[in-house]
Amino acid sequence: MGEIWSNIWQGFTSASLLDQCNLALGIAGVALMIRRSLWAFPIGLVAVTVQGVLFWQARFPADALLQIFFFAALAWGWVHWVRDRGDAPELPVTLLSWRARLAWLAAAGLATAGWAVFVGPKIGAAMPWRDAFIAAFSVVGQILQARKNLENWPVWVAVNAVAVASYWSAELAYTAFLYAIYFAMALLGWRAWARALKVQRDGTRQAQS
Repeated sequence: MGEIWSNIWQGFTSASLLDQCNLALGIAGVALMIRRSLWAFPIGLVAVTVQGVLFWQARFPADALLQIFFFAALAWGWVHWVRDRGDAPELPVTLLSWRARLAWLAAAGLATAGWAVFVGPKIGAAMPWRDAFIAAFSVVGQILQARKNLENWPVWVAVNAVAVASYWSAELAYTAFLYAIYFAMALLGWRAWARALKVQRDGTRQAQS
């Protein structure tokens, strides 16, 4: 156990300033999103920009381009949360229908399989199924979060669980530790938004009675 913590500490202290800024921005952005704060969006926009620069510097162009999608999704989410809340103090948390849940799951599953089978081997991906799963379900999670659907959080729980397991098995303790933080935060976000949804429904029932 001591060696594991030593590896984690070494990873943190050896990270570049940009990497450390990326970590701080990421954690801050998720923490604000858990609280359903509009500040999550400008922080998130800066975070994905920094992440894109890091990926580009590391010569991962596909990952860098994916950050452009996340940037666009965050920008749209910011507008949606403000514009479509009407006279309410905030846009309400919503649930997907079972049909919509299955549709999103099927779309992410097909994207995962297509990328892992046809694209991953061509670009020499070491773990094509892991990469494809994380990318496809991260896209879905980001879209659902921008729509303020509660289901975004279980998607992020799954994404981070796969990432933790993958990096841990690859003996990358520091990276696994970072994703474990996001895993825990996704669980907290799931609980917080579920409570907010319950409060909304209780308030609606009281208004109708």
